[in-house]
Amino acid sequence: MNNDVRKLMRSRSNRMICGVCGGIGEYLNIDPTLVRLIWALCSVASVGMGLIVYFVAAVVMPEDNNIVG
Repeated sequence: MNNDVRKLMRSRSNRMICGVCGGIGEYLNIDPTLVRLIWALCSVASVGMGLIVYFVAAVVMPEDNNIVG
């Protein structure tokens, strides 16, 4: 049985601003650039609400303490 538990955390190695999109990409095993693109499109479509959600997520999500590489 696999006891490997994944946690949603802000990325320290794959970040542009705060590491939220990088952390989501790592958690979902998809390219963080795709997450950033989707997040930007949603922010434009929702007249900036995505920016507010991004910064709330940056405050709420813990930062990854494991430095790889």
